[in-house]
Amino acid sequence: MTANLESELHTQLAKDCTVVGDLPLSKLLLMNDANYPWFVLVPMRAGKREWYELGAGDQQQLLQEANGLAKFLREKTGAKKMNIGALGNMVPQLHVHVIARFEQDAAWPAPVWGKFPAVSYDEKSLAAMVALGKEFIGLCITGG
Repeated sequence: MTANLESELHTQLAKDCTVVGDLPLSKLLLMNDANYPWFVLVPMRAGKREWYELGAGDQQQLLQEANGLAKFLREKTGAKKMNIGALGNMVPQLHVHVIARFEQDAAWPAPVWGKFPAVSYDEKSLAAMVALGKEFIGLCITGG
């Protein structure tokens, strides 16, 4: 099962992220910032700005995807803390950030937004992070 492509990515998300693939509800993106393992879930429902605007089933699916991704990233990265947030102040399209945080990361313990300029992934690191995201998608699709 893949995301219902009722919606296109906001231009800022498309600019700031690499598309990893589709989950049952959301498109999974990797933020182009090697400072942090940082993924973004974008529920593919047109015109939705807030979580509560989704139908009850989609709300639960988004919760499952966000919690599942956070748990997966914590297990895979050994992160000290997982940050999950749906701000949408700059990008009106509903999207949820899932960020693995470490005591030695650039912004710790502060929020990541606006602290430091994004650091581009090198080709090998980008491929590894995309592969990690695809592994999560595979687990979701197979029910693992």
